Amino acid sequence: MKRLLVLLIVAAFVCTAFVAVAQDKGPASIKMDKAKTGVVTFDHAKHQADVPDCKTCHHTGGFEKCDSCHGAKDDGKKIKYKSAMHNNCKGCHKSMKKGPTKCKECHVK
Repeated sequence: MKRLLVLLIVAAFVCTAFVAVAQDKGPASIKMDKAKTGVVTFDHAKHQADVPDCKTCHHTGGFEKCDSCHGAKDDGKKIKYKSAMHNNCKGCHKSMKKGPTKCKECHVK
C-alpha cells in the first residue's frame, strides 16, 4: 500500500512538471534594444496565435535567443543578427502582406 502511494505521488509530480513545461511558450513580449535606430518590441504572444508552428521562427528547433547564433560578429558561416531579423521578420511580413515593413513601424526611439 505504501509503495502504491509513493508511486502515485511520483506519477502526479511528473505529470504536473510535464504540463508546466508544455504550457511555457516563452515571454508574451520581447524587447530588442540592440538596434541603433530604436527599440523593437516584439509581440510574441500575438505571433504564436498567428503562426502555429514554432519552427517557422525558431528554425533550429530549440528556443535559444536569436543572438546566441546570430551575433554581432560575422564569422562567414552565420547571418548577422540584423540580417537574420530583417530576413525573417520583415520577409515574412512582406510575403504575407501583413505587418510592418518600414523602419519606424518597428524601431521606436
